[in-house]
Amino acid sequence: MNAPRLAHRLRGWGGVGAMAVVCALALAFVLLLPRTGASGAGGTTGSGGGRLTHALQAATEEKCKNGQYPQDQSLSPSGGGSTSNVDAIKKRGRLTVGVDTNSYRWGYLDPNNAKGELEGFDIDLAHRIAYDILGDADKVTFKAIPTSRRIDAIQHGEVDMVVRTMTITCDRLNEVAFSAPYFKTGQQVLALKNSTITGYDKSLAGKRVCSAQTSTALLKLVADKGHKIPASTDIRTVVPNQLDCLVKLQLGEVDAVVTDGALAASQAAQDPTVALKGGVFTDEYYGVAMKKSSTDLVRQVNRTLEDYIADPQGWQASYAKWLHPTMDQGGKKSASATPPEAHYK
Repeated sequence: MNAPRLAHRLRGWGGVGAMAVVCALALAFVLLLPRTGASGAGGTTGSGGGRLTHALQAATEEKCKNGQYPQDQSLSPSGGGSTSNVDAIKKRGRLTVGVDTNSYRWGYLDPNNAKGELEGFDIDLAHRIAYDILGDADKVTFKAIPTSRRIDAIQHGEVDMVVRTMTITCDRLNEVAFSAPYFKTGQQVLALKNSTITGYDKSLAGKRVCSAQTSTALLKLVADKGHKIPASTDIRTVVPNQLDCLVKLQLGEVDAVVTDGALAASQAAQDPTVALKGGVFTDEYYGVAMKKSSTDLVRQVNRTLEDYIADPQGWQASYAKWLHPTMDQGGKKSASATPPEAHYK
């Protein structure tokens, strides 16, 4: 099958299932490159491998089929129609939210928290959504969801929504609905402070790099291997949960981690032996994910986001409390310190 046709089919699959299949097929192809014409470290692949990798890269970076960027395709807060999904949550009396319980400053359990409650930037947002729907910020049930199961949990009705550093992508929009973006970040490299790795560049030659299943980091690594990063970069270490990569880095099982810069900054704050290497090399936007059929809930969340961002005690206060200490370094204000502007379809 030629590369353009394959790229077209890959874009048509969409969703977490497609991402898993694409990652698996592409990763298998990458691992076979030394047998199919790849050169050594820093080299380029043979013509067939190059065409496939470029096709995958195009599939992950272009606009969606309708010509819009993925983060600009949510529903406006205003709009009529059924309110059945919001009404069901009100009748139940609780909002169920899929979150991370191990991401420092995003969603985690602080051992010093006497109440044993989850806290972090994503947790604050979930509480605000619960307040706007139910009139009580504490009427929310949190469920720990690994990176690889975020979409499954939504589609199977395990949660009403996922608030878990989840990047809005064209493929994922085929499987779930997203709110307007609530945070902007980008992929970044995390490695030991004394490592010779300098960023997402030729310094990754021969290095073992970890990423999470179905993550945008993995898709980027697969697409860029042999092009933006050396062909000798070992990207075979793929884990279900993003934090597992940090553990493998600490144990010396990998040399680097590629993940969202916002998460990497928090991990660097947890462990003084690791550091961010180089700047971010993609633009990514987090959104609240819900079922595609939950249009009324999407509009409700977008109303909450508009109010939350405008409220001085909302988005900015949460950022200052949780993320400013890790992201605004050396007196410099991070680009992530400003909430992204919403553009609705």
